[in-house]
Amino acid sequence: MRTALLALVAYVAVTGHTRSRQWPVPDAVLRSGTLSFTGHATLGTFVGTTTSVSGRLTGSADVANARGWVEAPVATLATANNHRDRDLRASMEVDKYPTMRFDLTGVSVDSPGAPPDTVRATLLGRLTIHGVSREVSLPATLVDIGDAIEVAGDFPLDLADYRIGGLTKMLGALRMRRNIEVTFRLHFEASTHTTAGELEP
Repeated sequence: MRTALLALVAYVAVTGHTRSRQWPVPDAVLRSGTLSFTGHATLGTFVGTTTSVSGRLTGSADVANARGWVEAPVATLATANNHRDRDLRASMEVDKYPTMRFDLTGVSVDSPGAPPDTVRATLLGRLTIHGVSREVSLPATLVDIGDAIEVAGDFPLDLADYRIGGLTKMLGALRMRRNIEVTFRLHFEASTHTTAGELEP
């Protein structure tokens, strides 16, 4: 009994270690996705959302070596309030800085999920917003669904880190907090035929 138990423990340790380090990622194109943020202002909480996202993953047999990018036009963020949307575009200076982008430079696997097709990981890379690029670590869940990968997560963001101003209106009567919460839901599909436009925007 003792020998069998030790063998089982060793098997779980080895397979778990292997799965966490060798979870494969295919070459894939972002086919659909949603980027959103939750903001907090004097008049209440609101959400801004866009589904106009593009991106690409350069796959690897080891998820740690995956590379890629995701970006979206800032002007496509909508909050269900036209006046607030105009203020958002003005604060983000969309004519000067039209896109927000994340460049993936590596993945750190925190632990395999309960099913073998899921891992919890940290996405390492550069987040560029309002012309400012910063190194970030974003917690995420990756789900393998055959020839596709779902990537989802959320993280806090301080607008001051990206030199975004214009958060106070009407002589201070209306104010938006500088801290927001960002959520992403991305669907990548394996691509056997790659165009130049899909490789790099």
